Amino acid sequence: MLVACDKQSDGAEQVNDGATEGETIESDSGLVGRLDISQRGSAMVDTPFKDPEGKTVSLSDFIGKPVLVNIWATWCAPCIVEMPMLDQLAAREKDRMKVLVVSQDIQGAEKVDPFFAQADFNELEAYTDQENGLSFGFGSGLMPTTVLYDASGKEVWRVIGAMDWDGARAAMLMEETLAEG
Repeated sequence: MLVACDKQSDGAEQVNDGATEGETIESDSGLVGRLDISQRGSAMVDTPFKDPEGKTVSLSDFIGKPVLVNIWATWCAPCIVEMPMLDQLAAREKDRMKVLVVSQDIQGAEKVDPFFAQADFNELEAYTDQENGLSFGFGSGLMPTTVLYDASGKEVWRVIGAMDWDGARAAMLMEETLAEG
C-alpha cells in the first residue's frame, strides 16, 4: 500500500490516470513509495514559489547542481516522517546536491514557520507554495512526491509516496546522478 496524503480525497476510490507503474519501495519502518521514471529527461516544472525570505523563486534558479525537490504539507503524516531524513540527506550531500522541501500548505509561512522552528532542522529551509503550483506541475496529486533533477534541470526520477531517505535504496537511486554532478 502506498503511503501518501491526498487533500482532494472525498473518500471515493482514486484512479491514477496514465501514471506508469514502477517499482514499489518499502522501508523496514513501513514507508512505501512508488518509483516513477516515466518523466525521465523532462524539463523542470517552472512554476513560482517562495523562498524562506518570501522572495519568489522557481526550480530553474537551482540549475547547476542536482536538486531533490520534495512537496509536502504540515497536515501530511508521511511527509512529516520524511522530513528528518531529508534534513540528514541534505546535510550529507550538501556539496553535491540541493534538497528543497516545498510546503503545499495554503497558509504558507504562517503554518510552516512554526513547524520549522519546532523541528529545528540543520539544513532544510522553509520554502512555500501556497498556490500548489509544484503539486499541479508534478501531476501526482499525492504528497509527499519527490523529484530528482540532474544539474542541467532534467528529471531523473520521482518517488510518489514516502521513502526512507537514509536507506540503501535511496542512496543507490541518487548515486549515478550525484556522481555526474
